[in-house]
Amino acid sequence: MGVQINCDMGESFGLYRCGDDEGLMPLIHIANVACGFHASDPVVMRKTVALAARHGVAVGAHPSFPDLQGFGRREMKMGRDELSAALLYQIGALKGFLDVAGLPLNHIKPHGALYGAAARNAEVAEAVADAAASFGVPVLGMAGTHHETVYKARGLAFQAEYYVDLDYDAEGRLIITREHDAKDPTEAARRAVRVMEEGIATSIDGHEFAMRADCVCVHSDTPNAVDLARTVHTALRPWFG
Repeated sequence: MGVQINCDMGESFGLYRCGDDEGLMPLIHIANVACGFHASDPVVMRKTVALAARHGVAVGAHPSFPDLQGFGRREMKMGRDELSAALLYQIGALKGFLDVAGLPLNHIKPHGALYGAAARNAEVAEAVADAAASFGVPVLGMAGTHHETVYKARGLAFQAEYYVDLDYDAEGRLIITREHDAKDPTEAARRAVRVMEEGIATSIDGHEFAMRADCVCVHSDTPNAVDLARTVHTALRPWFG
C-alpha cells in the first residue's frame, strides 16, 4: 500500500462547527473521527461516517483525554486502567455507528495531548494498546517513539505518520499546539514530497532529521486545511497505492 492522506475530522459539536469536512473528504483516504471526548457528538459522528461512506473514505477512531473544553489538547494524568476504559468507551461509540453503516473500523489514532503523551510515555502507550488490542486494527503514530515500540511489541499493526500542518522541534518531536496556524500549501507539499523521496524532514529551526511515514496528516481545524490538503494530494499522487 502506498502513502495515504489522513485527516482529523468530525470535530463539530452541537451547533458549533469546526472544519470543512465536506471540502476535505474528497481529498483524503482515511478519516480520524472524533469520538465525543474532545469534540463531536452522536449526531456529528453519524453524519461524518455517512459522509465518509459516500466518498469511499475509510474511517478510524480518534479518541482523546476527556477534555471537551480544551479540545483534547491539554494533558491529563490518568491511570492506565482508567485511560484504557475511556478509550474503549470512545472507540466503541464510533464503532456502533460504523456497524450501522456497514463499515469496518479501519484504525485507531490517539488525539492531541494523548498522542503526544503516548509518544513520550510507555505507560500511556500501553493504555492505548490495551484498548486497541480489543479491536485488532492498526494504530497510527510517530515512528521511533513509544507509539512504534509499544504497539509493535503488543502485536498491533503500526502505521507511521507525518504532519503537514504542524512543526517539529530540533529532536524531531512533534509540537502540538492548542490552535493551529495556516501553513503555506506549496511549502508543505514540498516538505511532504521530501519525506517520501529522501526520508528527511525539517524542524522549526531548520535542522534536518530522519522521518518515516506511511501516511500524512492534515487537521480539519487548520485555517486553510482544504487548500493544504488539495496541494499535498496533488504532490503526493505518485506515491498513492
